[in-house]
Amino acid sequence: MSTEASRPLLGVNIDHVATLRQARGVAYPSPLAAALLCEEAGADGITIHLREDRRHIQDADVYAIAEQLTTRLNLEMAATEEMLGIALEVRPYWVCLVPEKREELTTEGGLNVAGQVAWLTPYIDKLAQSGIKVSLFIDPDETQIQAAIDCGAHAIELHTGAYAEFGLAKDKDSEAAELERIRHAVSFAKAQAPELIVNAGHGLTQDNVAAIARIDGIYELNIGHALIADAVFVGLPRAVALMKAAMQQ
Repeated sequence: MSTEASRPLLGVNIDHVATLRQARGVAYPSPLAAALLCEEAGADGITIHLREDRRHIQDADVYAIAEQLTTRLNLEMAATEEMLGIALEVRPYWVCLVPEKREELTTEGGLNVAGQVAWLTPYIDKLAQSGIKVSLFIDPDETQIQAAIDCGAHAIELHTGAYAEFGLAKDKDSEAAELERIRHAVSFAKAQAPELIVNAGHGLTQDNVAAIARIDGIYELNIGHALIADAVFVGLPRAVALMKAAMQQ
């Protein structure tokens, strides 16, 4: 496990390899092959999101990837009974519980943990009893962080989407404010529960990742869309290497 003095690990989300495959309904490109390539290139873990509408990753992908990974599988999913059954069968190293809306293009915000404590606490416990570590994808908000701790989560993943969007809009003041909000959230989480693992992700690119990676206390960054987009031009192994280099700046 990395220390707070070191830069975060890199988890690579390969959902959009499956997006490309599903666009034609064919058997290629293979998310499994992508996952193994990313591992070979230095990824510290692989993230996949099995959405309820199966828009990209499919059930068969989950089982195949779980069977062959040598690092760690982080399975993102909604907190539903169907997904619980799949997770208990697959037993990934991590499950990250995320919100889902059918009409969204991508996950638009963090999970409202504070409003679902009664549901999430036993749900997390069932996963934990099977040896699965549980992370909650939340906004960098004290109320949500405390709720995640109260629910018994092993980790949180702070949503960095607003930070990324302000950067794309060239709104430097708002970008800086959001960066400070994330920094404060990490500090608050560690103060409340020193053993809590704090990850972050969403919208991170080679251009904006360094500032997030420099925040003390972040264990891992999960990055997908931008890295897969880079891979179109330079290939997956090079895209992984470039992202890891950007995280060290």
